[in-house]
Amino acid sequence: MKLNVAVQMDPIERINIKGDSTFALMLEAQARGHSLAVYTPDTLSQRDGIVSAQVRPVTVQDVEGDHVKAGAESRTDLSGFDVVLLRQDPPFDMAYVTTTHMLERIHPKTLVVNDPFHVRNAPEKILVTEFPDLMPATLITRDRVEIEAFRAEHGDVVMKPLYGNGGAAVFKVSRQDPNFGSLYDLFASLSREPWVVQHFLPKVSEGDKRIILVDGVAAGAVNRVPQPGDIRSNMVRGGAAKPTDLSPREREICERIGPTLRDKGLLFTGIDVIDGHLTEINVTSPTGLRAIKRLGGPDLAAQIWDAIEEKRR
Repeated sequence: MKLNVAVQMDPIERINIKGDSTFALMLEAQARGHSLAVYTPDTLSQRDGIVSAQVRPVTVQDVEGDHVKAGAESRTDLSGFDVVLLRQDPPFDMAYVTTTHMLERIHPKTLVVNDPFHVRNAPEKILVTEFPDLMPATLITRDRVEIEAFRAEHGDVVMKPLYGNGGAAVFKVSRQDPNFGSLYDLFASLSREPWVVQHFLPKVSEGDKRIILVDGVAAGAVNRVPQPGDIRSNMVRGGAAKPTDLSPREREICERIGPTLRDKGLLFTGIDVIDGHLTEINVTSPTGLRAIKRLGGPDLAAQIWDAIEEKRR
């Protein structure tokens, strides 16, 4: 089966192919004989019911500095593709939300991965709250009184933007931290959105496990260990990737959330687990495929394409 595949992503020339999961998916698609094209979300248009973008056909190779060859750009009706991979990185802002409204017009006749309706309605730090018993104590608010009461109850907490990504603007705040007032004022001046405030899990120093689920089934994992003196384990923030297996508790978490992910059409998701606590469910542009394979784990790009092809039969 040959599929015509478009990838909505950030500019492909600028990606770091060593750790880029979108690139891993593209390499696997090309190896299977699927045709590939790319476009950036800023070129999306909707006119008279037709959703189009400035699309370029591409071929890819796993060579740093020479990883893509692109053809001429042309405005193309996206409904002519069999599959669209929704893979641009957050921030999950109104520009991102608007792309999901447009892509919803062509899905499921054109299979959009992940389902744009549920990407929009299940952002990572909100979808996870459907499973409060699996999470650390969590508060979502902008209200300073609520945050201070939560700190008084739980002591050390982590504060992060509700729609942030990649470990940006993540802070640990103690019960008596003298910087809290200034930090609150800074956050309040930068955004109108709420924050996520969570009970701090000290064992984050031992790792923040990224587990990949394919169509709701746990498929592989990598343990991301923060640099000394940092609580952020994201690899873009210097976290070290280590091989790992799933504990019984982590398997239980995956079995609990898997049916919900599958029912929502969230075929490729990445969850974050610290010390047996679920902290996020990443649905917009999950990463980890290349690190898992490099550390001796399974080829998850192949598993994802197996699932996509099965849905297109």
